[in-house]
Amino acid sequence: MDRRSFLKYSGLAAGAAAWSGQLPDAFGAAKKPFFEISLAEWSLHRTLQEGKLVNMDFPAKAKNDFGISAVEYVDQFFRDKAKDQTYLSELKQRTADLGVRNVLIMIDTAGPLADPDAAKRKTAVENHYQWVDAAKFLGCHSIRVNLRGTGSAEDMALASIDGLGALSEYGKKAGIGVLVENHGGFSSDAKWLAGVITKINNPYCGTLPDFDNFCLERAQNGCAKSYDRYQGTEEMMPFAKGLSAKSRDFDASGNETTIDFRRLLTIAKKTKTKAFQGYAGIEYSGTRMSEDDGIRATKLLLQRIGAEIA
Repeated sequence: MDRRSFLKYSGLAAGAAAWSGQLPDAFGAAKKPFFEISLAEWSLHRTLQEGKLVNMDFPAKAKNDFGISAVEYVDQFFRDKAKDQTYLSELKQRTADLGVRNVLIMIDTAGPLADPDAAKRKTAVENHYQWVDAAKFLGCHSIRVNLRGTGSAEDMALASIDGLGALSEYGKKAGIGVLVENHGGFSSDAKWLAGVITKINNPYCGTLPDFDNFCLERAQNGCAKSYDRYQGTEEMMPFAKGLSAKSRDFDASGNETTIDFRRLLTIAKKTKTKAFQGYAGIEYSGTRMSEDDGIRATKLLLQRIGAEIA
């Protein structure tokens, strides 16, 4: 989709949404989706890495440029600020002034929670504590973590139950969820992950199903072995407190070219539980479109399908 086509599609979609919103229910006005839309900061990772945006200004960009009033942070964009109360207080005040909800913080830099070495695993767990505290202060419902480590499926499960379980106990005391995203390796084997979550048996330990991170084995030029994304989403949803709506590219009709959003959202609606916090986070990760245009395209797709399956 070139920029002209995208803008044309966007304009048509926006006009249709505005028109349907004026219709009374008897004439088929669009129903409210089962989810709210949030913006994952990773959608703007190139902009942030190039220094064109800083974390403190991310909520304002989400609200002012995209009309999104809920945000999901990534720790690496303010990794030295987890205990900086001055910084966190300003961020909290800015989001309050904007009317933006802080949803969660994605943690990538605190260490492997399933490290086979018990001492290193314990250090990783404790490194996450500061982010649980920061999430609590900012009013988030959860942090998102990865399950990284080495060894067999059984070894990784035992290490995960220990590390993730300990962190989830800390989260429970703070009232903050600890969510595992399918992020490669065993964590992308949804049946394996569901088994780990079940064994931990803590209501604050859950999942954040990502629409596209189901690669079990990496190859030099891509993924050598994948888990079925639709089966995986269904298996993760009983423990899910949110969704990560990953997108990469779009066709001229505004549909994602490799991911069936309708099928995934239908599965999510059917299998969500009371633990679901109500947010589908846009995580645009494509390269053909600009980050801004990719975010807008993902938002339009979520809005359209969300209304259609409501």
